Amino acid sequence: MPTHTFEPTHYHHTLGTHPPVLRIAPGDTVQTTCVDAAGQDRDMRPVTPRGNPMTGPFYIEGAEVGDTLVVRLEKLRPNRRRGWSGVVLAANVVDPEDVPRLAQAQGAQRWLDWDVDLEKQTARLASPVRGLEGLELPLEPMLGCFGVAPSRGEAISTATSGPHGGNMDYRGFKEGVTVYFPVGVEGALFFLGDGHALQGDGEIAGTGIEISMDVQFSVDLIKGQAIRWPRGEDAEHIFTVGNARPLDQCVQHATSEMLRWLTGPYGLDIQSASQLMGQCVRYDLGNIFDPAYTMVCKMPKKLLERLGPT
Repeated sequence: MPTHTFEPTHYHHTLGTHPPVLRIAPGDTVQTTCVDAAGQDRDMRPVTPRGNPMTGPFYIEGAEVGDTLVVRLEKLRPNRRRGWSGVVLAANVVDPEDVPRLAQAQGAQRWLDWDVDLEKQTARLASPVRGLEGLELPLEPMLGCFGVAPSRGEAISTATSGPHGGNMDYRGFKEGVTVYFPVGVEGALFFLGDGHALQGDGEIAGTGIEISMDVQFSVDLIKGQAIRWPRGEDAEHIFTVGNARPLDQCVQHATSEMLRWLTGPYGLDIQSASQLMGQCVRYDLGNIFDPAYTMVCKMPKKLLERLGPT
């Protein structure tokens, strides 16, 4: 299948029905780049306004409303030696009495710089922070924001997320993962960006180690299969993603999407799926900083293989 090389010249701050930058077919592969959340490229040049600028959209031939877009994240590689992160935790993840302490600790400083060693695949703070001198962390590159155009002509900010994907900031969206999105418009219109060299669960400091990236992905279509929320799989799990606020609502979305998956292609009834999920699911916290939170519901593949053909 063809491999396309695409170098972006402009970026979007909403996921919506923007004119496509490239038309590709199911089975095709794309090699491209994305800037960091502040709009800085591989040379640290600000090339677009900040706010999770998106590369794309990519039009997938044959994609129609009611289909499922399949995206395989084949390579996610930081492409420069400097990243940056927030200084202190976000105010909404701590007790109210701790918020003034965070503000005092941050002072006038907005960001901390990180030195990224592309050969060793590690990062360390560029300037000393008391107690963390010499700390070196292994990279775990991921995409913070990606997805498809929403339905009904909506254009949704890259600051948030929904059934279309968006700013989910789930650290499991890493190299080797396959992600499924509901197709809401003709061509699906796939966007990607917001590279993180490393991030803890929840993006609780408001950022990961933000960085630009070289990305390779491939696409496919599942015709006539409609899903409501993003799904995914890695080597060990299938998983479903709910995006909403308050937190219990995104848990509900992720759980219901897993229930639909198990009672659909996996052929279980409500009772059997309920028992399996009740004893065996695991939840991962995606974003708990942005306007919509993200929760991920996971089911082990080894367990599902014991159920027989699907």
